[in-house]
Amino acid sequence: MTMSIEGWLEGYREAWVRRDPAAAAALFTEDATYQEEPYAEPFAGHDGIAGYWSEATATQSDIEVRYGTPLVVGNRVAVEWWTTLTNAGSDVTLAGSFLLRFADDGRCSELREYWHAGGGRREPSAHWGR
Repeated sequence: MTMSIEGWLEGYREAWVRRDPAAAAALFTEDATYQEEPYAEPFAGHDGIAGYWSEATATQSDIEVRYGTPLVVGNRVAVEWWTTLTNAGSDVTLAGSFLLRFADDGRCSELREYWHAGGGRREPSAHWGR
């Protein structure tokens, strides 16, 4: 892989903080899938991913993103993420996990995420992300 896992995660964090759909989509292969909800059809390709990101981040601000220690097996990665932000004027904490598959060029070819939202800006537990 030409991009490191840490580099990819940092790129994702930067795209989210900047609310930049094009930067987010560029982290994925042209035929990538992005499964944001387990029961919905995944967003597909750069256009689908950028469209999702444009809508999802439209009302977000003051975004802070952090990651736990990634678990890597071959081209598969699992990592926890923790985000605090303001959405439509209300503080929110999002806690989730990514399951990622990477192509040889270091871009993500498949993303599945599972997440929960809570009110306010919360800190993770002492054992989070290890």
